[in-house]
Amino acid sequence: MNNSIKFLVKEKDNRKRLDIFLSEKIDDLTRSNIKKIIKSSNVKINKKIAISSSKKVKTKDIIAINLLIKKLDKLSPSKIKLDVHFEDKDILILNKPKGMVVHPRAGNHENTLANALIYKYKDKLSNINGEFRPGIVHRIDKDTSGLLVVAKNNLSHSKLGKQFSEHSISRKYLCLVWGVIRPLQGTIKTLISRNKKNRQLMMVSDFNGKKAITNYKTIKVFNIKDIPRISLVECELETGRTHQIRVHMKYKGTSLLGDNQYGKKNIKFKKINEDFLDKLSFLDGQALHAKSLGFIHPSKKKWVNFESELPSDFKKLLNLLKKLSG
Repeated sequence: MNNSIKFLVKEKDNRKRLDIFLSEKIDDLTRSNIKKIIKSSNVKINKKIAISSSKKVKTKDIIAINLLIKKLDKLSPSKIKLDVHFEDKDILILNKPKGMVVHPRAGNHENTLANALIYKYKDKLSNINGEFRPGIVHRIDKDTSGLLVVAKNNLSHSKLGKQFSEHSISRKYLCLVWGVIRPLQGTIKTLISRNKKNRQLMMVSDFNGKKAITNYKTIKVFNIKDIPRISLVECELETGRTHQIRVHMKYKGTSLLGDNQYGKKNIKFKKINEDFLDKLSFLDGQALHAKSLGFIHPSKKKWVNFESELPSDFKKLLNLLKKLSG
């Protein structure tokens, strides 16, 4: 089973259903996706093909899953221009545009960042995560723009991966949210798990899930007639859970502008200025940008930090808010 990821079942996961165990381990895939992978004979328990999604795993079992639902001989290159922010022999710092998926997954096998990397760099990237995630150390959401680090060799990948697992990487984001977050500066600590009603979404959980920590501070509050207040907030991640900032902002009652998945029911649109909503139509997806990325360089062994400019739609929205708030 090439391009597979392996998991060791620990005591706390003993007797869990196979599909539930894997859905908790792999943020990218829903339980439905995982059932399809199991059904297509792409999951093994202790080197034997798993037949049933409901199979109960046991402590010390080794679970191997091939993440490629669609059988491909190799990752197809895509001629897509990459915004290379920095490059040396060990790493790439890329500025990912909004709308681009980082790597192939269920229902999206082409025109991803990984396809673009293969086109430009061919085999000059790390392969620790398999052929279908060349150089990919971490990811950001499709509709989030900003900085990503890519590893050009396996040693660099391992050293960067360790920093991510130890939460020593510095990742700062800027976002625009509805309302004013209280207190204006603080730390959000919760558990985050898959939404029980919609497995493609995440939610704050009281009992189950992965630890999620977001430090935040309010940069500016915009007061505009006939609409709810809007705040510019900087968020720094200590952990990197799927949709973490979006889930945490919703949890605080301050959903991101443009977030159609987590924001719809969280905004009080009574007596809101309809013209303003029309002016937001250019914002395709959430107003969230990964503005800075800092870590210890894998070969130079010294701290490096990278900053990126806001994308044009974010700048346009900020200028509109400044103009309307006087």
